[in-house]
Amino acid sequence: MNRCKFWTVALIGILVPSVAVSADTAKEALDKGTACLDKGDYDGVIAAFTEAIRLDPKSAESYCYRGFAYFKKRDFDKALADCNEAIRLNPKLAEAYSVRGGVCGERGDWEKAIADCNEAITLDPKCGKAYILRGAGLLQKREFDRSITNYDEAIRLSPGSVEAFTIRGIAYSCKGEWDRAIIDFNEAIRLSPKYAKAYCMRGNAHKGRNDCDSAIADYTEAIRLKPDYAIAHCLRGIAYMHKGDTGKAVADYSEAIRLNPIYAGAYCMRGIAYSEKGDVEKAVGDFTEAIRLNPRYADAYLNRAVAYHRKNDPDKAISDYNETIRLNPKRALIYYGRGQIYGLKGDWERAIADFNEAIQLDPKYAAAYYDRGRVYSKKGDKAKAEEDFAQAKKLGYKPP
Repeated sequence: MNRCKFWTVALIGILVPSVAVSADTAKEALDKGTACLDKGDYDGVIAAFTEAIRLDPKSAESYCYRGFAYFKKRDFDKALADCNEAIRLNPKLAEAYSVRGGVCGERGDWEKAIADCNEAITLDPKCGKAYILRGAGLLQKREFDRSITNYDEAIRLSPGSVEAFTIRGIAYSCKGEWDRAIIDFNEAIRLSPKYAKAYCMRGNAHKGRNDCDSAIADYTEAIRLKPDYAIAHCLRGIAYMHKGDTGKAVADYSEAIRLNPIYAGAYCMRGIAYSEKGDVEKAVGDFTEAIRLNPRYADAYLNRAVAYHRKNDPDKAISDYNETIRLNPKRALIYYGRGQIYGLKGDWERAIADFNEAIQLDPKYAAAYYDRGRVYSKKGDKAKAEEDFAQAKKLGYKPP
């Protein structure tokens, strides 16, 4: 068996109809299974290796192949069971650890995924997919430099890996190294000109460089290649928002929602666009739907709080700010917003406490100094007010 072969076949594979498998020997079944694998026919792979296992119940490789096919069909319970059996039969089978790591990653258990990749690489230092998967796990843990190192090795082992270039580009984007990210996405597109995800990710990098026109062009190409690409519609909507075109933004968010009605992020972004257009009722409706779909969506609570503020409903605004803080207690903007509401209600002590917290989290938060100064002024503490106004001015704040 080629090491880690099943991880590298048919990245853009076309499924073909499966056929019934009948074999006289386990080797014939293995051969039929690998042929189906090369075609991306995962039902055929499962049928073939089920037959191979019947003929040779101790074949670790057969369990491993079948486990990979179950993985590709997103039947993670069966994939995990087959990988475990493959490892029991042959604890030195690197591919089985690599596939099991993929299952763990899909389930969000990146610690186990990384541990399995470590074992796969120890057993087979040339298992490129294990480096890619380990890099993904480190990316999830925000260990960007270590993630990039893994993709460097994956690319060294397989210079034509579209996946490795794409995800390394994402890692560079996470670091704000937009130019290096674009170089990687360019290479991914050169290797696979119809790979919509690479265009979408390059669009993100262009947007990171504040080049919204190039970003929109890339998102548009991703949508042309994959018309049902809901994320690309949402991201293009964000780019339109940056250009001030809320009409086109709303249209893109609405299309993303049509394509994926449970896309909480698209509802949240459309709510922000409606807020920008002054339609606060529709904004609140979208934020509420985003929260229904994802009750832990801190940004949806935050933006709904702002919308309630605009509706002059301070109690609901404070309630949403409270929930946002519970979900994300280390974000200065949240305390600042709640402090503003307390200030409007005349609750000076709570307002000052929130502005204090915002400044502690972000000592350069000029608006927080200014608004705290206003509260001190209303309390009659002119010295502290002047001190805060001076600090806000020093930080470049210009009162509205």
